[in-house]
Amino acid sequence: ALAGEIDVLFIGTGAEIAHIPAELHKALEEAGLGVEAMNSPAACRTYNVLLSEGRRIAMAALVV
Repeated sequence: ALAGEIDVLFIGTGAEIAHIPAELHKALEEAGLGVEAMNSPAACRTYNVLLSEGRRIAMAALVV
C-alpha cells in the first residue's frame, strides 16, 4: 500500500537484529521499496533523523 509513497521501509526487529524472511524482503523490493532491517532502537533513531530531513520513509517495529 505504501509503494510510490515512500522510498525506504525500516523494520525494527526488537532488541536484537534479525533478518526478515527472504520472500518478504523480495516482495517489498519488487514493489519499489528499499528495506532496512535493524534492531528497534536503531531503527527509531534512523527513522527520526531521516524524517527530520524530509525523506519519504516508514517504519514497522517490534517493541519488547
